[in-house]
Amino acid sequence: MIPTKRILSQEQLDAFQNTETYQAVISFIEQLNAAIVGSKLADTCEISPAVSAILNILDDVEAIVKDTPPVQNSASRFGNPAFRTFYDKVGELAPTALASIPGFPEHQTEEVSLYFKECWGNRQRIDYGSGMELNFICWLICLERLQILQSTDYKALVLRVFWKYIGVMRVLQSTYWLEPAGSHGVWGLDDYHFLPFLWGAAQLRGHRFIRPRAIHDAEIVEECAKDYMYFACIQFINSIKTASLRWHSPMLDDISAVKTWDKVNEGMLKMYRAEVLGKLPVIQHFLFGDLLPYQGPPPPENASQDEHGHAHVKGTWGDCCGIPVPSAFAAAAENQRKDGGAHGATKPGFQPQGSGIRPVPFD
Repeated sequence: MIPTKRILSQEQLDAFQNTETYQAVISFIEQLNAAIVGSKLADTCEISPAVSAILNILDDVEAIVKDTPPVQNSASRFGNPAFRTFYDKVGELAPTALASIPGFPEHQTEEVSLYFKECWGNRQRIDYGSGMELNFICWLICLERLQILQSTDYKALVLRVFWKYIGVMRVLQSTYWLEPAGSHGVWGLDDYHFLPFLWGAAQLRGHRFIRPRAIHDAEIVEECAKDYMYFACIQFINSIKTASLRWHSPMLDDISAVKTWDKVNEGMLKMYRAEVLGKLPVIQHFLFGDLLPYQGPPPPENASQDEHGHAHVKGTWGDCCGIPVPSAFAAAAENQRKDGGAHGATKPGFQPQGSGIRPVPFD
């Protein structure tokens, strides 16, 4: 079965949150979260044949990026059209890639391939956000449901597989200037990602010396970035944006005032439920198939999709359909061309996260 989008209304979204598929997604995220508490990125972990095969696949995807350079597009600060060529090449790779995973059943290729293709960004809009990141998690869940991945793989899935995926995505974002999906990015954490912060906070739970406020200390960020996803993400943000976190990442600035990483991690889990799995602009793109089935009411009769593939009920307009936001990489590159500024400088007035970020449960 080819996975399809099914959720087009708030009623369907509300029903989704009481289904086995929803619980499978949040349970998987929570189990991976528990598996890496107190762990550093370089810690030893078991690498099964399946995990090894997945890591090789991610290497192959990164090689496709290197073999598909961006086209000349200097007049635009938005996504580079060469991404579509990359996307098509990944689609061609998918069947062979899945076949390389020990024990993968050939008859599931069509279904599982779609999650794999969609986790790299949207081909038409040339953007990326927490919904595409979720597709990568769904791909891993499919492999677990096929009994290819086991609970003994959980630690490696975060510290090796997921972190490798983030590394490849950073290459994609910087190469093709992928636009943040939606006018609010992922609610003030990062233009593109959520889970590195959630699992990054899990790594730091119970740390005796490092506190959340340490993200404002450049020396600590540099030292900790090699060990902890959270600090690596802060380092990445600082590398492409100037000014303080309060200006371009207000949510991260607010979270830094929380006293413990345990509270940050718990708050991130609540926030993921509310702002990713609980938001129609994200979940209207969730793909349901045999392995992750849809269990809920049918879409309303007045539902439709626009030319960008967004689902709408008449009279509604989601955050994902707002004004496109140019890549921060594009803004930095433009500023460099104009004034010869240091790498990472952004054009005055450029604010990728938008404004009006709502409070989240970190108490």
